[in-house]
Order: sequence, then structure tokens, then C-alpha cells
Amino acid sequence: MSILDKILGKDEQPRTSPEKPDMMMQMVLDTLADLGGKPIETLSPEEARRQPTPTDAVKKILHDTIRDEDPTLGIQTRDIAIDGAAGPLQARVYSPDLSDGELKPLVVYFHGGGFVIADLDVYDGGPRGIARFADVVVLSVHYRQAPENKFPAAHDDAVAAWKWALANAQSIGGDPRKVAVMGESAGGNLAINVSIAARDQGLQAPAHQVLVYPLVGNDLNNESYVENATAKPLNKPMIEWFVKHTFNSESETADPRVNVVGAADLRGLPSSTVILAEIDPLRTEGEKLAEKLEAAGNDVRHKTFHGSTHEFFGMALVVPDAAVAQQFAAHDLKKAFDTAILPI
Repeated sequence: MSILDKILGKDEQPRTSPEKPDMMMQMVLDTLADLGGKPIETLSPEEARRQPTPTDAVKKILHDTIRDEDPTLGIQTRDIAIDGAAGPLQARVYSPDLSDGELKPLVVYFHGGGFVIADLDVYDGGPRGIARFADVVVLSVHYRQAPENKFPAAHDDAVAAWKWALANAQSIGGDPRKVAVMGESAGGNLAINVSIAARDQGLQAPAHQVLVYPLVGNDLNNESYVENATAKPLNKPMIEWFVKHTFNSESETADPRVNVVGAADLRGLPSSTVILAEIDPLRTEGEKLAEKLEAAGNDVRHKTFHGSTHEFFGMALVVPDAAVAQQFAAHDLKKAFDTAILPI
């Protein structure tokens, strides 16, 4: 079957399963496969960090189809260093138009990668889209990664980054009175742990938290793990590889900072947006998180995007559901920041 047939939806068999990727999602997966990456679980961390990523696939699609969209979305960026728990951390500031000198709400964002791989460049689409659609400044933070720095190094850095953001918001155009937290995948885990640490340590609480397919459990045999054991771009063998490199022993995954849905106290947390992908091993634990956040008395909005896979959120220039998901998150952030423009 040709790539054109795939793009046009001319599959060899009629679509009968809701777990089949949507047309453009499949195009990204096919393009990623064409880039020739090796299975992450067969590689060393150093090798894995050099593999093609879904972001590379999106860039190739944009290049090959000569799309008219401005990939910057009109958002300016600058790289800075901030204080982590054990030294400086790389960070990137995404800014909408700040020419009038007005401070914008600030979103502290943590990227994914299983605590082992990926960086600010791989996870550019999500924070860029949020800066554009929510009209906020986004501080995207790169934390220490395993196996060089095992658990809980990334979690310690995330809390340190939150403290830095509160103290230095104005220096990057952010309003220190309006600060939210957000993360994708492993970064979603860091984001909710920032909210929990803020509550427990008496810090300023996030105005809102956006948790995008967060890694928040340690049950690798739940419904979505079984359904998506061999899914792309994230599957069960990859998760097992991440666990092996991130923790000193598998027993550490019982820690409430990791097994959030099974062991953490979720009372008294900020309003939450939980965004999930149907074709994702992390879907079930994300659904449980939304349920338990609500049961604990928190305001929660949750949406699972059918036909989408893990990593879809940052693909808004190619995957329609990603644009919808970013608008969904942006709406909730504007509501939390009280910056939504209401009809007259």
C-alpha cells in the first residue's frame, strides 16, 4: 500500500477498531518509521537520545508538504539558565507579544521522555502552542535525567524550578500572581508533584495544572498497557526500559511521587485539565487520576482523544486533534487566570 493510499485512508481492510490511529496521526507514525530509528529498549541511554523522534517526523511532513503555517506561531523564544536542586538547569522562555510591557500569566512546563531521554527541542510544540493560544509566557524546564541522575533527581529539580519561577517571574515577563504548572508524560508526573509539594511545603500553589498523558502509576498490566503493549511511539517494553534506568530498584516505583494514583494524597490540589490519548499505555492511569482528583474534591476537566497516540499533543501543525487539545488546555488556563474574553 502506498503512502498516498494511507494518507487518503485507503487501508487494506476497512477500519473496524477505534484504536486505529487517525489519518494524520498514522502519517506521523509512518514518517517516523521511515526515519529508521531503532527500538529504544534495545539501546543505551546515550544511543536512545540520538534516535529520530516524533518531532522529527512532524518537521519532515511540514518540509515535504510545503505548508504555509509559520512553525514559530509568532512566539519568541530565548534560552536561559535557572536554579535547580543541584545546579543550573537549561530552560526556554516562550513569549507572546510583550511589546506593551504588560506581564502575562506564566506556565511552568516540564517535558516528557521517561525521565531518561528528550529535551527542550523535542518537546517544543506543546509549550509553543500554549504560549500562543493561552496568551501566556511559558517557561519550559529541562531537568536532570537518569541514569546519570536517578530518582528523585528530576522531582527535586521540578520543585526547585517552581520556586525559581515564583521568585523570578517578572524577569521573564510573567505575572508572579498568576503561575500555573504543566507537563507531558513524565513531565506530567513532575507537574502534579509540583502541585503536591507546593501544598505540603506551604509554597504558592499553581493557579491550575495541565497534565498531558501523565505517567502517574506503576501498574504495567492494566487495561491500556495490555491494549497498547506494542503501540508506537510508546509501548510497554519502552516503559520497562525507562523504569530500569530511572530507579535503583523497581520497588521505588511504589513511591507516591511515582504511583500517584495509588499512593498520593490528592486533596487540596489546583483545578486540573487531564488530556489523554486513546492509543497509549498511560491512558488507564490517566483516567484513574482524573477520577481520583475529582473524588478528592478538586475541579477537573478530562478529555481522551480517540485515534491519537502518546506524544500527539505537540503536533498541532499536522495532527488536528493536537490543535484541539492545545485549545482545550488554553481555554482552561485562561479560565484559571481570569483572562478569557467574555462575550458582551
